[in-house]
Amino acid sequence: MASSKHSCQKLFISSLLLLSISLTFLVFSFQPKPDHELDDHRRQTVVHRHKKPLSINTQKSWFDDLIERKIFSERIKIGFVNVDDNVKHAYDHMHGEVETVNVDFRPVSKELKWENFFPEWIDEDARWHEPSCPEVPMPRLEDYRDLDVIVARVPCGSGAQKQGIRDVFRLQVNLVVANLVVANGLTEGGDDRTVSVIFIGSCGPMQEIFRCDDLMTHLGEYWVYKPELRRLRQKVQMPVGSCQIAPLHRETGNIEIQRYKMAEYSTRRKLNDHKLYHQRVAYATVLHSSEAYVCGAIALAQSIIQNNSTNDLVLLHDSSLSQKSLQGLRDAGWKTKQIQPIRSPFARKNSYNEWNYSKLRLWQLTDYDKVIFIDADLIILKNIDKFFAYPQLSAAPNDKVLFNSGIMVIEPSACLFEDMMSKSRRLMSYNGGDQGFLNEVFTWWHRLPVKLNYLKIFKRQDNPKHEMEKGTYTIHFLGLKPWACYKDYDCNWDMANRHIFASDSAHKRWWKVYDAMPKKLQPYCGLTKQMDARIKKWRGKAKNANLPDGHWKISVKDPRQYHLID
Repeated sequence: MASSKHSCQKLFISSLLLLSISLTFLVFSFQPKPDHELDDHRRQTVVHRHKKPLSINTQKSWFDDLIERKIFSERIKIGFVNVDDNVKHAYDHMHGEVETVNVDFRPVSKELKWENFFPEWIDEDARWHEPSCPEVPMPRLEDYRDLDVIVARVPCGSGAQKQGIRDVFRLQVNLVVANLVVANGLTEGGDDRTVSVIFIGSCGPMQEIFRCDDLMTHLGEYWVYKPELRRLRQKVQMPVGSCQIAPLHRETGNIEIQRYKMAEYSTRRKLNDHKLYHQRVAYATVLHSSEAYVCGAIALAQSIIQNNSTNDLVLLHDSSLSQKSLQGLRDAGWKTKQIQPIRSPFARKNSYNEWNYSKLRLWQLTDYDKVIFIDADLIILKNIDKFFAYPQLSAAPNDKVLFNSGIMVIEPSACLFEDMMSKSRRLMSYNGGDQGFLNEVFTWWHRLPVKLNYLKIFKRQDNPKHEMEKGTYTIHFLGLKPWACYKDYDCNWDMANRHIFASDSAHKRWWKVYDAMPKKLQPYCGLTKQMDARIKKWRGKAKNANLPDGHWKISVKDPRQYHLID
């Protein structure tokens, strides 16, 4: 018995160095237990194996388990993606036990850059033309059927180590593998097949497509995955970048999968079929460092409720909130959860974004499958529950290839949280806060409509009164917040350098939510003496400057000015 174990260990060592046929065969034909059957200790081991290469000793029990469970009952078919012939030839020596095939696809044009797939602006309403994405060639999926294993060499691209990877060919390889997994795993009859993947490469696959939760083991440059087909299907149904918005109300699916007539799983499934899987979903926000946004969070919760959503509302907060504020937040509808704040490593001390990395705690909300995060300075104008259909990470565009993190669809994951924390001091944030960091973690993201994260900013000259656009889902209040102004007008008008953030029509929408609140919540939005003094100061400056908008002439009737709070 000891001699047998010693031989197995020798075989295991050689497989890591030479991609031995035997071990790979064992790895991919192994049928692991479902997650719910794993005890807590084993689940922790599976989830966190990606952190660093494991030694032979720590893998011994796992390897012995494979040996005991393996039954050589049928041939294994392996598809190779972006793998050189030397690796493929090693498998050919297995003769009757393994069938191998090279997956052919045309490499994406070298003329295409990441910016082509993530443009800052597209015609989202298709008033002039239907937005389209550059071509990313895929293989003819019907030519590669009955694959049990896919082996792919994944490129790492080039660029600074302090940035996320933005490489078009890397994206293509990941999408080729994902489409092969979905095409071979999902069946019309519902008896889904297990398709495993081994990625070869120091950087591993794109975590935006292949989740760390599906990682079975990571050994050196080898990454073994058993993807969850339902989630992966969503990824291949999405556009290849933010060059398009994924449709929510019409049939969707990768054209190659449609060609194979996978009716039940692509052409007949809408992207918003998430309710079919009884997903646990919630809205969430985060408060830290002060109580300045307590009123905003109360108004946010009320706006969601007023628009007939019954989903959970979860608020993460640190110890800076008083018991009185917490009670008001709970009365407004939030389920409150205290967290340990996370300091932004690249933010200046005492800056506004010093503790913005606390937003990463959202990924620890593993009681939910999906969370829509919303900043506390937004309100909802109409029900947005349908956007839970989008996969991680979905957000509205911000600047060039970047997204705005004020509203995001995320999928909580303990291992992804740990992975982000391990990268938090390596990946640079362009703004020192969470938005810059998350844009380096999730370089591949999905476009939500700009009207879902409608920024209250007016730069065009043809709208002097700064009237809001019609059909917006939300308002993101940039500049001075409504609760820090009088009800009578947006006090951003009082400052010439803040005029771009001023809008009476948007201001009125926020106060409409306030007026519809239960009366017991309204005192949380009172004016402090300091806030009132600031408003009066800048009203006086606006009057002295004779600002042409004339808001400084308005006779203020806001009753809060007579009931100032400390």
